[in-house]
Amino acid sequence: MSSPFTPAEQEQIIDAIRRAEQATSGEIRVHIEAHCSSPDPVQRAIDVFHHLGMHETKQRNGVLFYLAHTDHKFAIVGDQGINQQVPSDFWQSTKDLMRGYFVQAQYVEGLRQGIDRAGQQLKHYFPYDGATDVNELPDDISFS
Repeated sequence: MSSPFTPAEQEQIIDAIRRAEQATSGEIRVHIEAHCSSPDPVQRAIDVFHHLGMHETKQRNGVLFYLAHTDHKFAIVGDQGINQQVPSDFWQSTKDLMRGYFVQAQYVEGLRQGIDRAGQQLKHYFPYDGATDVNELPDDISFS
């Protein structure tokens, strides 16, 4: 478990997740590893998504940000509930936004911007309901 981020940077990412989830029943996770064990980072992200149990949320509205830092690969995977709601180019445009930060080695800011953008969509389609909403998944960063 190696992280390219300092503890303070990790806390900034976790804080972005918590802020994004405040107004939605959606769940956001970040998974980081050095190397992508699949030729396709999207397939690896899908595998991680299932390994983390993200497909088991009540409204199927989980979003995973996957980053293989040494290989310079990343992907965003949304569950079927959110994928059915967002515009067809939403995840690609979010990746493009993040890539703009990543090419400048601003990985924390790129993740924060992507998380915020996903959170806005989750808030729109899956607003927070204080009476029934629970945090179904941990907000911490997972590593492998």
